[in-house]
Amino acid sequence: MDGIYTFANDVVFDQLVALLNSIEVNAGRKIPVCIIPFNDRIDRIKAEIETRENVTLFDQPESIAFWEDFGTQAWLSHPTAQRVWKEQGRPAMRRAEFHRKFCCFDGMFDRFLYIDADTLLMSPIDQVFEKLDRYDWVVNDFQYLSAINLIFNTDSKELLEQFSPEELKANIFCSGFFASKKSVFSQEKAAQFLERLKAGEADFMSVRGSDQPMLNYTVLGNKLSFFNFAYHDPENATGSHWSSEFSDRDFVLYDRDKRLMYLHYMSISSSVFTKLCRGESVSLAYRDLFLHYRYLKSPQNRPQEFKSLGAITQAQSAIAKFRKQKINNLNHRFRKLKHQLNKLRG
Repeated sequence: MDGIYTFANDVVFDQLVALLNSIEVNAGRKIPVCIIPFNDRIDRIKAEIETRENVTLFDQPESIAFWEDFGTQAWLSHPTAQRVWKEQGRPAMRRAEFHRKFCCFDGMFDRFLYIDADTLLMSPIDQVFEKLDRYDWVVNDFQYLSAINLIFNTDSKELLEQFSPEELKANIFCSGFFASKKSVFSQEKAAQFLERLKAGEADFMSVRGSDQPMLNYTVLGNKLSFFNFAYHDPENATGSHWSSEFSDRDFVLYDRDKRLMYLHYMSISSSVFTKLCRGESVSLAYRDLFLHYRYLKSPQNRPQEFKSLGAITQAQSAIAKFRKQKINNLNHRFRKLKHQLNKLRG
């Protein structure tokens, strides 16, 4: 059975509803969706699921625990990450929840498409699933144009002995949109892979991320066959990032007359969407497009007017942010100084 996974909690509720509606309209066929919970803050999501016949909640706590532990053990085995994070005053493990994306391999779908919640689907999905007849892993993004060291630890001599820079670049992808098959990576395979990571391969991953380097090296390190629409078929590729300029035709985006596969609001704070949906005037690319899908099933609730924050409120907000940043900076310096003193004493 084919299906779509996403990953959310109530903090991204507005984005999730917009995604679900865009799937219903643009997927090209009826397809089930399963929501992997980011944490236990999912009361609004549970209520929304009750209104939708084709949407379920991933409810396998043992799977969630396994994959969080898998990610945690892998990063604790990463000598460079542990050294750098300690010097920066950061915890030994962070963002363990993001490894719940691996729960896709334990779910009900034999073939699946994973989509981040801050995304709008723009095109039918059959073109993606058709590629799974030939490949283990399918993506569509331009992450390969970014620096390799955002994904892989290019300071590792062992990594570069096994993979050329060109090979690394050709296999880089964004972890916000990918398709695969349940059979390609199981808990048993993960346990075997973890032993390799503990033996030294964990150091191949960049220290700058969590799930993204992990997913990338899972594909590369296990020699999964890989296809990227943007890399392997550049003539027909379109953009997907919100910062690009696209044309809107009846609530579908086009890039040079080519229909987008999806639009990703990557790195935009969830607070922007929350403020927008309560009627505050905020800057958001393709704002009307997002609001169209967010309120597709409840147009009566869509904000009709957008009010700007008053000058005093804006000033108070700016001061609060400034103070918070100053406190964070001081705390970071204190932790760093404490670490240096401990080293001198040791």
